[in-house]
Amino acid sequence: MPKLYDASNDQLLGHVSQADIDLLVAQMEEESSKDQDYYVDNDTFLRLTDAGASATLLDAIKMALDLGGEADIRWEAD
Repeated sequence: MPKLYDASNDQLLGHVSQADIDLLVAQMEEESSKDQDYYVDNDTFLRLTDAGASATLLDAIKMALDLGGEADIRWEAD
């Protein structure tokens, strides 16, 4: 099961499904095909919500968002 991390401090945010990762990849801009880290903000969170992201993925991202509503997250395959 893939893991989602806060890229700023390597804190594990949670385990997510492959479907969550597929949705995240589809919704985010990648710099390369091997890109596994993303900048997220409140607008990104809302976009993922509208795209049907699971509660598990949304809860993990919510943990990473700082007071300014921004975070860098990354995922790793298990």
